[in-house]
Amino acid sequence: MTTQDNNATPCIEFDDVVAGYKDFMILNNLSFTVAKGSITLLIGPNGAGKSTVLKTLFGLLTPRQGKVRLNGEDITGASQKELLARGIAFVPQGRNLFGQLSVYENLELGGITLGMKTTHERIPEVLEFFPRVKERMNSLASSLSGGEQKQLEIGRALLLRPKVLLIDEPSIGLSPMVVQDVFKLLRKLADQGTTVLMVEQNVKSALKCSDNAIALESGRLVLYKSAVEILADPQMERLFLGGAHTTTAAATAV
Repeated sequence: MTTQDNNATPCIEFDDVVAGYKDFMILNNLSFTVAKGSITLLIGPNGAGKSTVLKTLFGLLTPRQGKVRLNGEDITGASQKELLARGIAFVPQGRNLFGQLSVYENLELGGITLGMKTTHERIPEVLEFFPRVKERMNSLASSLSGGEQKQLEIGRALLLRPKVLLIDEPSIGLSPMVVQDVFKLLRKLADQGTTVLMVEQNVKSALKCSDNAIALESGRLVLYKSAVEILADPQMERLFLGGAHTTTAAATAV
């Protein structure tokens, strides 16, 4: 199966990837392509391998088999430092801040690979995306609300001006209004050329800002459709709650 737009420029490619932990393989011969400047949502039941895709792409897991490519170049097994230099940023699930440091200090640490001069030049630019966080710049990160903390994490990633943004469950612990703001920001970034690969439990809302969705089941791709098509699918609830069945995949294979 391929992306919906066969003429789109490929950015991320998984080619027959097998990956997991020790002897337990989670991704099983997984292949897909993500177009440059798009938002692609990974969906499927718990344990399907969604977060494992992000971790494999960001070098936290090394594939046992297969290739991972970025803009046509093999990045299989590359270090996180090298991947950051290539423009890949990762916002993992949960809170990943230094609570006893200020908002500004957390941003400084996010730009540690850039050097302080470049980081200080970019911080005001990033804070324009997050007015509430900007107001709390000198506050301890631990004193921020859950929504503000998540915005700070995303802002820290944006310091790198990423070409690819990997984001895992951005809505956890956030109010519906903040969630919509996050999705609008991701859409804006994609429209400006950033490729976004996202895992999100709030599937319906995430689909509304996405271009395509990939359904995984047992670490295999079983469905790849445009977000618009999936939102219009009368069997959407079955897809999200129980995983996409291979019969559906066969009927929609390209």
